[in-house]
Amino acid sequence: MKIDTFELERRQSLWENTVEYNLTESGIHPFTLEELLDANQIKQLNNIRIGYGQTNGSIGLREAICKLYPTSTQENILVTNGSAEANFISMWSMLEKDDEFVCMLPNYMQTYGLAQSLGAKVKPFYLKEELDWQPDLEDLKSIITKNTKMISICNPNNPTGSILSDSAVKCIIDLAEDADAYIHSDEVYRGAELDGNEIETVYNKYEKVIAVGGLSKAYSLPGLRMGWIVGPEEFASKAWSYHDYTTISPSVLSQQIAEWALQPEMRERILSRNRKLLNENLEFFQDWMDTRKHLFTFVPQEAGAMSFVKYHIDMNSTDLTEKLRKEKSLLLVAGDCYGMDSYLRIGIGSEKEYLEEGLNRFADMLEVLIDT
Repeated sequence: MKIDTFELERRQSLWENTVEYNLTESGIHPFTLEELLDANQIKQLNNIRIGYGQTNGSIGLREAICKLYPTSTQENILVTNGSAEANFISMWSMLEKDDEFVCMLPNYMQTYGLAQSLGAKVKPFYLKEELDWQPDLEDLKSIITKNTKMISICNPNNPTGSILSDSAVKCIIDLAEDADAYIHSDEVYRGAELDGNEIETVYNKYEKVIAVGGLSKAYSLPGLRMGWIVGPEEFASKAWSYHDYTTISPSVLSQQIAEWALQPEMRERILSRNRKLLNENLEFFQDWMDTRKHLFTFVPQEAGAMSFVKYHIDMNSTDLTEKLRKEKSLLLVAGDCYGMDSYLRIGIGSEKEYLEEGLNRFADMLEVLIDT
């Protein structure tokens, strides 16, 4: 098995801690423990034995996750170390050489790269900017065949922040049923909808769905490294056996915090705080973009902390982001990471003052580029 370099993650890992302004983050300004927990909960953490926990996830945490997927039981759930492990296990346990894998693009690119490395026949279908980042359903129908084993979607989407329309979701489910294929649904941004209307998980709509979630994005708790897979009981059991060969078990401390975070009252407090921050930042970012319409095309996101913008400057996206890093100590994600040159992913989930200064530095560079 030959794994290609995960360009997006490698570029972030190389430079995100060396620049003064990092706008590559796809999540929301994280909580401290003091902001998140009360004194009694922190005291309880102090008394937890730091041993191995139940390897498929604690009973309390899986009970809390069940509430997000009304038709599920604990036996449908596997807790993982972040949604990245959940995606990895989903691909590793399901795909074999020459399996037909239909994948939404653009997306986080992890599943796309893994499927290629596993020897699957990867067939992309594309979200179209001219359709407000929705798929062309006729194109999709022509791609999925009786041989399709899995259809992978990211909803809400990374990097565009779009949410699949009801008609698109229904079409994907109908095509999956006709092909007897699984749907892999990365739903890690569910809960970060800017209008406050949380989308329904695809898990509730079709019996062969593998849904992935976690606390890194909508919940702004990436350091807990808490993710999960929800799927058919037979799949969850199989995935658990693969989990035994990766990280074995999640952190007992992280699982306890995650269990608290998913209780209705705290969950609502977390999501409300994050939506407020995102809406305020998006309003500012939209104003910033509106004064530069000659330089950018932008479909505002419906969910999440990322804006995916097309720029109208004659420069490769990697070259542009490198110039910003070296000359302005500002890091953005190049569209090249998604195979989409002339685009940038800009994280807007930071504190507003931080976002403003990062964009000021970008504006300074734009003035130089326009004048040359």
